[in-house]
Amino acid sequence: MTESTKQAAPVADAAPATGRRDVRALLQERWQWLAAAALVAAVCFAPFQLVPFRVFQLTMVLVYAVALLGLNLLVGHAGQISLGHGAFFAVGAYTSAILLHDHGLPHLVTLPFAAALAFVLGLGLGVPALRLRGLYLALVTLAIAIFLVPLIKRFESVTGGAMGLTLEKPVPPAWTGLAEDQWLYFLALAVTALAFASVYGLLRSRVGRALHAIRDNEAAAEVMGVKLSFYKTLAFAWSAMLAGVAGCVYTWTIAFVAPDSFTVTLSITLLAGLVVGGLGSMAGPVLGGLFVVYVPSLSQDINKGAPGVVFGLLIIVVMLVAPTGLAGLAGRAARSTRKVLQKERRNA
Repeated sequence: MTESTKQAAPVADAAPATGRRDVRALLQERWQWLAAAALVAAVCFAPFQLVPFRVFQLTMVLVYAVALLGLNLLVGHAGQISLGHGAFFAVGAYTSAILLHDHGLPHLVTLPFAAALAFVLGLGLGVPALRLRGLYLALVTLAIAIFLVPLIKRFESVTGGAMGLTLEKPVPPAWTGLAEDQWLYFLALAVTALAFASVYGLLRSRVGRALHAIRDNEAAAEVMGVKLSFYKTLAFAWSAMLAGVAGCVYTWTIAFVAPDSFTVTLSITLLAGLVVGGLGSMAGPVLGGLFVVYVPSLSQDINKGAPGVVFGLLIIVVMLVAPTGLAGLAGRAARSTRKVLQKERRNA
């Protein structure tokens, strides 16, 4: 065999291997698209197969998923801690409620107002956050969540005080043929899809790379030309805006707001739900929303005093079994399954 033939042989052997890798990649991509299509179909058909209470629960999962998406943008992607996210949730809820109750605006029209006000307040909080980090930043955001409830009660003429405000739910248009709970579900689904698509595009852009650089190492990010003050402030504003959007949809769904619904417990629950779902992942907010809604509901069926205990125990268990959250656990399971299947194919 000549020298040129010896050199050409590995190239010829590599061609089939490359072809097999391309086929596997194509098949994997197709399976991902099929899985996504199946998920979309299940999400769209769910309200037609479930009783109204279950549809309401799914709607609340979507509401909390949007709130956790905003918190994830701040904590999971920008590396900034917040224990006061429930305050922005309340701002969005009360903005929508006041516009509906006092001014009679259509439900959808209240959404941009709630988002804008929460964005402005988040922008204001982002300024002092530039000088704080870690525990100190957590305490400042916690203080906001603590004084919000007394502040709402004080302006009784606007907020309804401790009694709150009772509202009307969105009425489905006649042409849809949908029930009230189904219409609310699809409204929440549309808002959730838009929020996730926006954040997904944001994270894949230059802004997302800047946020990740800040999270990983602020000094290195600054050396690379990332404007820390600009991106950290905007991270708070965007996060607060998504929480405000979630609060607005919450008002549509519950048709009632009261100060006791937005105590500091809500902020802690949101952070716990995000940690359990998985920080820094797109699936984390959805899994966290499922955790926040269904764990208290299922444990309530066992015992009225069980929700708090079960909630705390499950957080401990998840942190021990899956430190990166349920999304990380699902990712590891998928990778392990893929490796086993690949090994079986090679042995075959």
